[in-house]
Amino acid sequence: MTIRLAVRAVIVEEGRLLLVNAYPGEESALWCAPGGGVEKHSSLADNLVREVYEETGLTVAVGAPCLVNEFHSEASGFHQVDMFFRCRVREGALSDDWQDPEAVVNRRRFFTQAELAGIDLKPDSLPQVAFGRGFGYDPLEELVKP
Repeated sequence: MTIRLAVRAVIVEEGRLLLVNAYPGEESALWCAPGGGVEKHSSLADNLVREVYEETGLTVAVGAPCLVNEFHSEASGFHQVDMFFRCRVREGALSDDWQDPEAVVNRRRFFTQAELAGIDLKPDSLPQVAFGRGFGYDPLEELVKP
């Protein structure tokens, strides 16, 4: 079994957290932090800058890590480790015209802390980490299928 490594951005601006819906065709109401799989021979930060740009059109500066989360599905054998980094937007603005080149992300928007309580999002600890301080670790959170 291979464990997949992914990087994700925790971007909070004006008290709002940036999330994306990464299910083609709006198959799911589940939201997550922008990011994705790590390519070999490229740093975690470089991978994250690339992934955030692809999914949102934003250029980010990558800061300190703030959360490690493990998603898994014992039934399918899937196991992914997500490393979350605090990031800030260096350039760009969200636009409805932006298209993810891989056609995976179909929506992107900023949510207030209060709005997060009314949506489906993963990982469960993301709001606490995004609006708090310190470092979090979520071991073996069950993978949610759309």
